[in-house]
Amino acid sequence: MFFFKKYQGLAIAFVFIVASLVLLSYHLKRPGQVGFFKKTVMETASPIEKGIHSTFQGIKSLWDRYLFLVGLENENRDLRKKIADLQNEINSYREMYYEVGRLKKILSLDETILYSTVAARVISNERSSLFKTIIIEKGTDDGLSEGLPVITQQGIVGRIIESSWNVSRVLLVTDYNSNIDALVQGSRAQGILQGGGPQLSRLKYVQRTDEVKTGDTVVTSGLGGVFPKGLVLGTIATAEKRETGLFQHVEVMPAVDFTRLEEVLVIIPERSKEKRK
Repeated sequence: MFFFKKYQGLAIAFVFIVASLVLLSYHLKRPGQVGFFKKTVMETASPIEKGIHSTFQGIKSLWDRYLFLVGLENENRDLRKKIADLQNEINSYREMYYEVGRLKKILSLDETILYSTVAARVISNERSSLFKTIIIEKGTDDGLSEGLPVITQQGIVGRIIESSWNVSRVLLVTDYNSNIDALVQGSRAQGILQGGGPQLSRLKYVQRTDEVKTGDTVVTSGLGGVFPKGLVLGTIATAEKRETGLFQHVEVMPAVDFTRLEEVLVIIPERSKEKRK
């Protein structure tokens, strides 16, 4: 009795399989007849077969979906890479477009200057140093030397203070060591423009009797032999006649935005364009 209870499930399964084989053999011999017992077996086995089929179909569906998602992820990764590459290419073209625009302005400025010029790209802006300077990618091999004036389409940038074969250092007009002979364009009042930082410089030695007002343009006077006459330095921000003193207190806003310098022109006064021709 104990042995039968222990293997009861196995025995029933064995009997069921044997009965199924017998009925199948009988059916093969007499295919037109389906007995009651066979019908019972078919009815019992059908839900099991249906469940097994559904399970396999579900597994197949999940596997197909997994393969689809893997393929979709790979495709998305490839598309993201292509988009990134295209964006980088667009940014390169955009930078080229802006650079061409700036160079056109520089070249149009070159046409209005009577002297020879050399265009140069700014490769370093040393804002944190003691001296306010920039480094440009042209040097003695390009005909540059110390003392040459540097400009943009906005106005005066500064002058070269050091030059090697392929690079030069430019002292900006905003540096405290920069002093340029200047005059007020309207009244022709003369003074010395001293650098005072990126915001305001000071126009020194302007006589109290000279008429100077806010908004007037300050240009180079041509004295001193460094900067040609008439190049823009900035505009007057404030002009004050104090109670004491021989001179006015005049502050000038620089014409050049030194935070956005990318290309400049170096003027070579010794060689005029007509002489070159």
